[in-house]
Amino acid sequence: MNEKIHPMGPHHLPFYLAGNGTDVLMVVMGVFLVASLIWVGTLYLRLHSLPERMAHKSEKLQFEIVAMLGLLALFTHVHLFWVAGLLLAMIDIPDFGSPLRSIAGSVEKIADTMPDTGSGAEQETSPAPASVPSDTAKKGASIAKKAGGGHA
Repeated sequence: MNEKIHPMGPHHLPFYLAGNGTDVLMVVMGVFLVASLIWVGTLYLRLHSLPERMAHKSEKLQFEIVAMLGLLALFTHVHLFWVAGLLLAMIDIPDFGSPLRSIAGSVEKIADTMPDTGSGAEQETSPAPASVPSDTAKKGASIAKKAGGGHA
């Protein structure tokens, strides 16, 4: 500090001012401000995605709806969407699709194993002539299946 101090300036500099003119306290506060903004932003986004994480963790059926409500709340700043998403993430909606799919699968299996009541009953009551060769009978059965809409 061989330089002359300006006559209007203070004769004693505070501890946070370096001799080269760098304000150390301002640099420290700038780093603290950036770090705190990143921390608060991360906290805000984690809190904002809370309903979506809750619905995903418990494997809810309405996960996509909760996620869409979260995005709407984020971009529109309407907090009611966030509250609705949180409530929807906590509620268990009954799964009506799985039992209905199971019933449909069982009915399909029953329909495939049961003989046709219309054409099958007529074939059972009338005996096939004994003079028909077996190859012809097989061809006739395959034609009957195709005509009757039977599954192979």
